[in-house]
Amino acid sequence: MKIALISPAFMTVKTRRVGKLANFFKVPPMGLLNVATVTPSNIELTVIDEDFQDIDFSTAPDLVGISAMTATAPRAYEIASKFRRIGVPVVLGGPHPSLMYEEAREYADTVIIGEAEGAWERLLSDFMKNGKSGLKPYYQNQSRPDLAAIPFPRLELLKSMGNYAFTNLLHTSRGCPYNCSFCSVKQLLGNIPRHRPISDIVEQIKAIRKDTLIGKVFIFLDDNIMINNRYAKQLFREIAELDIMWISQTSINSTGDDELVELAGKSGCLALFIGLESISENSLEEMRKSQNKIAYYEQAIRKLHRQGIFVEGAFIFGFDSDRKDVFEKTVRFAKKLRLDGVQYSILTPLPGTDLYNTIKSENRFIEQDWSKYDCAQVVFRPRHMSPEELEAGLSWAYKKTYSFWGIF
Repeated sequence: MKIALISPAFMTVKTRRVGKLANFFKVPPMGLLNVATVTPSNIELTVIDEDFQDIDFSTAPDLVGISAMTATAPRAYEIASKFRRIGVPVVLGGPHPSLMYEEAREYADTVIIGEAEGAWERLLSDFMKNGKSGLKPYYQNQSRPDLAAIPFPRLELLKSMGNYAFTNLLHTSRGCPYNCSFCSVKQLLGNIPRHRPISDIVEQIKAIRKDTLIGKVFIFLDDNIMINNRYAKQLFREIAELDIMWISQTSINSTGDDELVELAGKSGCLALFIGLESISENSLEEMRKSQNKIAYYEQAIRKLHRQGIFVEGAFIFGFDSDRKDVFEKTVRFAKKLRLDGVQYSILTPLPGTDLYNTIKSENRFIEQDWSKYDCAQVVFRPRHMSPEELEAGLSWAYKKTYSFWGIF
């Protein structure tokens, strides 16, 4: 049996926005690699990242699986429809189909809701027994997968998928206990963090590490690698012996533990992505991000810099508390923090989030084209500025921050 697993391009093939440089730093579709890992070895697998590869619709696999985020959902539906027209059954999964499963079902023969491990194996069993007619409309796990029982992703498949800069990738955890209004991690992965055994992580690192500069760099794709202080400290102590460098993301409040920050530095932490989100206490309250304390931001960044850790801070524009001066104030504050990198984005009410439900109940959506839900375009009416002013402010903030003098 032949199965094709596909990660759709962010936009239609003719209008891809991802250039060669962005592709170089693109993270591979880990969800599909995880699915590939739990697929029986006697099945012939092809994994396609459409940002690198074209899809050959002239060759028909026995089954197609497509993983979609909200911004890639229209392209995913287009791909699914093309395959179904030539008689190939299609499975849709990933964040958007999981949260908009009834919509996704219109374009697929079946939908996996939530994490795939466990549900995917049951789906394959049904398909191998009775073909397309054996597929249920939806597959969903009754309980969260045990990370101790899940194999690490099949990274060897990356060789045929594209020219990724970094290929040493793994998760140490899934799930988040926080309840940010704009985030769907809790709905998708649960609010109780689950962790892989540290011994398994150490063995995986040893197995895939190479004695080259890039071969020593690892990316931990956790939503918050420091969410459990005790676990993170032990992890950092053990990987400190492995001569690696690593990149991940965490929350700003995790840096309140000085020992944890020091251990991160000693273990080889190169960089951390941190959601600072806003310089407004009202906006933080609005998004229910009480773990962020603006008065502590500068101290936290200094702690990380003392350990030689590069910090990329993320800010979001468009909260109801934001006025037109938010862009200038945020850029000035980012420079004051001496952040090494800055990511700005537009508040985007993604399906399944409390923010989405609020905006919908207030009838403030102005756009239902999912491809525009990419955190760079405005899809709802802001409170204190026009959609055009919000998009222009985002562009201005980037230009001001990454101008010659901004970088200097």
